[in-house]
Amino acid sequence: MIESVHASKGAVAVIDVGGTPRYWSIVSRDLLQRCNVSVTIVNLPGAQLPADHGPFRYLAADGCNMAAFTDQSFDIAHSNSVIEHVGDWPRMKAFASEIRRLAPSYFVQTPNYWFPVEPHGMVAFFHWLPRPLRVWWLLRFGAGNWARSPSVDRAMEVVESARLLNRRMFEALFPDGKMMVERVLLLPKSFIAVRQSSDANEASN
Repeated sequence: MIESVHASKGAVAVIDVGGTPRYWSIVSRDLLQRCNVSVTIVNLPGAQLPADHGPFRYLAADGCNMAAFTDQSFDIAHSNSVIEHVGDWPRMKAFASEIRRLAPSYFVQTPNYWFPVEPHGMVAFFHWLPRPLRVWWLLRFGAGNWARSPSVDRAMEVVESARLLNRRMFEALFPDGKMMVERVLLLPKSFIAVRQSSDANEASN
C-alpha cells in the first residue's frame, strides 16, 4: 500500500492511531526513506510521547475525535489492535469513522473474539467467561500477563480494558473495507479491514 501511494504521489503521509515506535521497527527504514514516508503517531492525552525523530511525529489526541485533522489529511490511516480498547460500541463507531475520514486508504487490525486465547492476558477462554467471573478470577489468581488484582476497581479496569470483536461486528464498523483474516493453526486469530484508494490501485496495476 505504501509503495502504491508513493508511485502515485511521490510521498506518503501515514497516520497511526495508537501506535508505538517499537511497532514501526518491523517496517524497513529503507522502505520509509525510499518512499518518502512521514508517520504521525497519535496516542491519548497523558501518554508519554517520544520526541519527534526521523519520519515520525508524535501527537496527543483521542482517536475517537481527531477534529484537529481535516478530511483526507493523510494518504493511509493505520491502527493495530487498538479499536478493541477504545470503549463501548458508540466509541468504536466514532473511532472507525475517524479512521475512514482521515485517509482514502486504511489498514486496521483487531483480534478475533472467537479465537480461544485472549490476546492481551494470553489466557485460553478467559474472555468468554461472564464479567463477574472474570473479576472474581482476577481478584484471586490473576490471569497470564495480568497480575492478581488488589481490588475490585482494578479488576474491573482490566476486564473493561479490551472489548473484543467478532467478524460481523468488525465488518459493520468498516463496511467499505475488504476483510482479511490472520490465522493460527487454521483458526481465525484476527481480522484486518483494508481500503485502498483508486489512485493507489491504479498505480499498482
